[in-house]
Amino acid sequence: MRLLRALLRGAAPGNIPQQVDFYSRFSPSPLSMKQFLDFGSENACEKTSFMFLRQELPVRLANIMKEISLLPDNLLRTPSVQLVQSWYVQSLQEILDFKDKSSEDSGAVQSFTDTVIKIRNRHNDVIPTMAQGVIEYKESFGIDPVTSQNVQYFLDRFYMSRISIRMLLNQHSLLFGGKINPAHPKHIGSIDPNCNVVEVIKDGYENAKSLCDLYYMSSPELILEELNSKSPGQPMQVVYVPSHLYHMIFELFKNAMRATMEHHADRGIYPAIHVHITLGNEDLTVKMSDRGGGVPMRKIDRLFNYMYSTAPRPRVETSRATPLAGFGYGLPISRLYAQYFQGDLKLYSLEGYGTDAVIYIKALSTESIERLPVYNKAAWKHYKANHEADDWCVPSSEPKDMTTFRSM
Repeated sequence: MRLLRALLRGAAPGNIPQQVDFYSRFSPSPLSMKQFLDFGSENACEKTSFMFLRQELPVRLANIMKEISLLPDNLLRTPSVQLVQSWYVQSLQEILDFKDKSSEDSGAVQSFTDTVIKIRNRHNDVIPTMAQGVIEYKESFGIDPVTSQNVQYFLDRFYMSRISIRMLLNQHSLLFGGKINPAHPKHIGSIDPNCNVVEVIKDGYENAKSLCDLYYMSSPELILEELNSKSPGQPMQVVYVPSHLYHMIFELFKNAMRATMEHHADRGIYPAIHVHITLGNEDLTVKMSDRGGGVPMRKIDRLFNYMYSTAPRPRVETSRATPLAGFGYGLPISRLYAQYFQGDLKLYSLEGYGTDAVIYIKALSTESIERLPVYNKAAWKHYKANHEADDWCVPSSEPKDMTTFRSM
């Protein structure tokens, strides 16, 4: 907390710490996909968006800024984490500058849109920069189970908050920034009202295949099956953010291809990757199955652990570089994208055979509601609680020799 307040004092007027305390007392207001869609397609009004965002963005920023301050002091002192904090402080200050501006002032509303675009661009590198801070901390101080658990809890919430803030920034800037993407004229901001899931999957496969061909000189084929039980014979379409779905699909294809190529390197024959898509009344489900040898059950959770990555330390350059290359954050971030609108991403592995990755997406836009972290007493207790010994026996790697025990 002392470090955060020092940053706040150094980067902004003296009332900013009080503003963080004030806005963090409010819970963020989650929006449904239908609300995003209805506003953008029927009632798109820049003044209304301006009035909502100047209240909602400070709440979302302040809530996660309070949690940042609960991290270990040595992690907060890393240059990368301090840089991320400075971005959040600056962005909060810039939004608060519009707190008392009138929505009838067209100049103020246009200036706000320009500020939203500037903030969005400033936060482009938040994920790799925070990841770099975790690496700096891990290299300098090592890691213990309690810190690892707290950092895992924080990063899931921090990155989810970042996804949600970016969603709001993107919707406003795309709707009112004056530029329409000619490639996607029917999109409502970043949302496709008729997102063609098959096309996104094929796009993700082709791009992952290009990388695989480049590195391994070959790649597994794709076998795609689809079942629309909700509307038989109709295309697989849902209201969704295509870039979110693509991020998940591309990451899963990369992992499946790498595992398949390495597991079958000696044979030189690479089994195809099977993708099944089903659309029901409640869920759209994508299952990707590979023959890449799988992983042991005990390692499944590690695949989603930010602190566990054994990849070599990457060099952070710009957001134009390959996203998260070397950080090992692909799967945990993909799961957050799935969970953001109440879906999920799960892995089921058969060691020695292969892995099934399953993405669940809500089929109804009314049920696709933002999943947002909120700073409250429960969150505070998570960071401050003493993690006591487990209440289950921990198996020994060397079981006791029972022949040494005497009978009673």
